[in-house]
Amino acid sequence: MDWDWSFAWSIMPQLLAGVRITILATILGAAVAAVLGLVFAILRRSPNRWIARPTAFVVQFIRGTPLLVQLYFIFYVLPDIGIRLPALAAGVLGMGLHYATYAAEVYRGGIEAVPRGQWEAARATNLTARQTWVHVILPQAAPPMIPAMANYLLAMFKETPLLSAITVLELMNQARSAANFSYRYVEPMTLVGVFFLVISLISVAILRWLERRYARRT
Repeated sequence: MDWDWSFAWSIMPQLLAGVRITILATILGAAVAAVLGLVFAILRRSPNRWIARPTAFVVQFIRGTPLLVQLYFIFYVLPDIGIRLPALAAGVLGMGLHYATYAAEVYRGGIEAVPRGQWEAARATNLTARQTWVHVILPQAAPPMIPAMANYLLAMFKETPLLSAITVLELMNQARSAANFSYRYVEPMTLVGVFFLVISLISVAILRWLERRYARRT
């Protein structure tokens, strides 16, 4: 099938709308993953085994099941028990929860890299647990974690086409809709690849800069 530039340009607004949803889902999912990942990491470090062990089990269970299955469960199964979420919200929650388990390991590594003396110094100065985490531990643990977290952000972006399975109108779903309507697949699917490639290359360039920026601190 020959390439049709007029058709490619005609579907561009539809694909750009999908790009916006894709980027929005990635950013919101990353925010959920960052927050929940920190919660998981802190709970797993709890001296109370009744907190640490169930948290570890939940993290391993989520990491051990496919993201697509989790998205189906959130969007199609939870309504059976009265929990209904819009497609985009379900997608953001699913991706955020899934990648939070990976972010938790990044947090754990960064936290454990903080010298033990910093914890002891915080206790010696009578800092509360909150003050210790906010003002002593996390500021030192965060810089080495940035490149790894950026890697997971890029991975999450590449997995956004899975959201089409729960009717989110992201880039892949928009391209598929245009292709099914016109019975032309070359232009929509090629443009999807181009969009993902361009955004990924930009993200990789930023990632490399972050790795160089924080290389000395890792």
